[in-house]
Amino acid sequence: MDPVIIVGAGPVGLALALALARQEVPSVVLDEGPGTDEQRPARTVVLREDTAALMERLTGLPLDEAGFRWAGWRSMRRKQVMSEITFDADGSGVSAYGSEAAYGSGGAGYGSAGSAGVSDRSPGGSRRPVDDSRGAVGGSKGSMGDSRGLAGGSGRPAGGAEGPAPLHIAQHVLTGALRAAIATERLVKVAVGSRLDAIEQEPSGLTAHTRDPKGTWWRGSYLVGCDGPRSTVRKLLDIRFPGRTAVERHAVAALHAELPWPGEALLHRAPPWRTSGPSAGEVTARPLPDGAWRLDWLLPPGKDLVTPELLVTRVRETLAGWSGGPTPPYELLDTGVHTVHHRLARRWRAGRVFLAGDAAHLLGALGTQGLDEGLRDADNLAWKLALAWHHGPHEQLLDSYQAERRAVVAARLRAADQALPVVRGGGGLRAYVPGSARGHDALLTDGHLGRGALGTPGTYTDSPLAPPRTDSATPVDTAPGAPVVDVRVTAEDGSFVRLRDRLGRGALLVVLIAPGTGVWERKHWVSAGIMPRLAAAVTALPHPAELLVAEGYPGAAAHTVLLVRPDGHLVTALSGVRPADLYEAAEATLGGPAESRSEAETETRTERAATRG
Repeated sequence: MDPVIIVGAGPVGLALALALARQEVPSVVLDEGPGTDEQRPARTVVLREDTAALMERLTGLPLDEAGFRWAGWRSMRRKQVMSEITFDADGSGVSAYGSEAAYGSGGAGYGSAGSAGVSDRSPGGSRRPVDDSRGAVGGSKGSMGDSRGLAGGSGRPAGGAEGPAPLHIAQHVLTGALRAAIATERLVKVAVGSRLDAIEQEPSGLTAHTRDPKGTWWRGSYLVGCDGPRSTVRKLLDIRFPGRTAVERHAVAALHAELPWPGEALLHRAPPWRTSGPSAGEVTARPLPDGAWRLDWLLPPGKDLVTPELLVTRVRETLAGWSGGPTPPYELLDTGVHTVHHRLARRWRAGRVFLAGDAAHLLGALGTQGLDEGLRDADNLAWKLALAWHHGPHEQLLDSYQAERRAVVAARLRAADQALPVVRGGGGLRAYVPGSARGHDALLTDGHLGRGALGTPGTYTDSPLAPPRTDSATPVDTAPGAPVVDVRVTAEDGSFVRLRDRLGRGALLVVLIAPGTGVWERKHWVSAGIMPRLAAAVTALPHPAELLVAEGYPGAAAHTVLLVRPDGHLVTALSGVRPADLYEAAEATLGGPAESRSEAETETRTERAATRG
C-alpha cells in the first residue's frame, strides 16, 4: 500500500511521521524548506505532561535535558499584600494566611521531581531547598511570599491539584530532536524543497504534485496537511478558516540575565513601572537552560510598531523593577512580536485528506498552547490511519478524528473567548468585586499551567467511538474519554514499565487492577485466579491488545479492568472480567461492528463515485 503523505515538516508533521512509523506505516514528509530549522531563542514552545511524554516516546530522548521544566509559577499584582501558602507536612492540604480576599494567591505553580537547585522563598526572603522526595509534589511545609508581594511558588497548586511542571523548550531544539529520530527511521522519507501545488483524489488513493526542480508527483494512501496557518492543503480543498484576528499581541525577548526567581516562571499582571507608556502591561518570564529567559509583554490592541528602542526600554525597566534597583547585567539574544489569532477550520477531513495542527486551528490567548493541541491531533490521528492502512477502510473510525479533536479545540477556543473580556477588560464593576483579582489570575495560570477549561487535555466524552453503557461499567477517577493516569504496570514479559510507555504502538491496552502483584514475580500469578480467563478474553478481541497489570489505579477497586485506546484515552472501566462487554467496547473503539463498518464504507465509496461521475 502507498505511504501516507505529510505536508509540512514542523513539530506536528514530524511527530505524525514518527507516530506512524512506530505502527509500521511508511510516510513521506514534504518539506518546503531546506531540512534545517532556524535557531531562534525567542521562539519557544510549552509542552504539558502528556505531550512532553509523547515527544519523549517518539524521540527516545529525555527532553527536559534540552529544555527546562518550570519549577513553579509566581503571580505578582500591583498593590498586592504579602501572601503565604503553607503545605501540610504530608502534602495533603493547603492553607493561606495573611492575604486579603481581593489580592489573594493567583495560583501557585507545579513542582518538578528531580529539579536540581529548585528553591523556595520564605517570607523573610531567604532561600532553602525544596523537598521533592515525594515526586511531582515539591516541598513539605513550604511557604512562599516576600516584601514585593509574591504569591504562589513551587509545589502543589492552590486548591490541592497536583501535577508536574510544564516543559519549556526552544522550538528548534524540539524539531531537531524529531529530525534526529527520523534520520534513523527506515519508514520515513523527508523530501526537502518540495512545495505542494496540487492534490488529486481517487477511490484507491491520491496523488500530490510538488513544485521542485523535477516537478514530482507523489503517490499516497492518505495525505495530512500539517503546513501551518497559511496551509496550502486547506486552500486546495477550499475549506473555510473563520475566526478572530490579532486576539492578543506580545513583544518577546530572549536574554541572559539573573532574576530573583531562578527556575520559576513569573506572571506579573500589573507592574507599577510605566515609564515606557501605558502599554507596559502584563509581563511573563519563563526560564530556559543556561541562565536564559523568555520575556513576553502584552501589547495594547492595534498595530503600533514595536521599535528596537521601545523593546530595550521595556527590558531595562522590567529587569530593574524585579531586581528592586538599577538594571542588572543582561545579554539580549533574540526579539520578536508574537500575534495570537483564534481560528478553526470548518472541516478537518475531505476524503483521504486531513488537517492537523495550525492548518486546522489557531489558539494561544491567555497562556493556552497551540502546539499542545497540534501534537494531540497527531496522536489521535496516527493510530486511526495506521489501522485503516493495515486493515482496509474504517470510515467511521477516520471520521471520529474530526468529531473528537475539533470538538475539544472548539471548547478550548470558546473558553478563551469567554475569559478574555473578564481578564483583559479591566475597570467597571468587576474591579470592585471581592476576589475578582484572584479569579483573573487563576484563569491565566490555568492556561499557562495546563489546568481547567483553558489547559486540561481534552476529554472525548461524546465521541462516536464511545461504547454503549453496560451494567458492568464501573466508575474510576478517570472519566471515559479522558487521558489515563500514568501508573506503573507489569508488562507481559514481567518487566515494570509506565503505562504511557506502552502507548502509540497501535494496540489496545487492557489493564487489570490487581493489588499485591507488584511484590511477586509474574510467573506466580499469571496463571492464577482470573488471569487465564482475562488473557483468553484479550486474545479474542477484534484488534491486537496488550494485557497489563497494575497494583492500583486512582478510584479503581480490585479486579477492575480498564480498556485504553492506543492514544491513551480511557474507553471504559469494567468490574471484573466480562469478555462480552470487553469485546463490545473494543468493537466500538474501532468504529463499530465489522458488519456495520462494511456497510458504511460501501455507502461512502458509492457516494464518492457518484460525486466524481
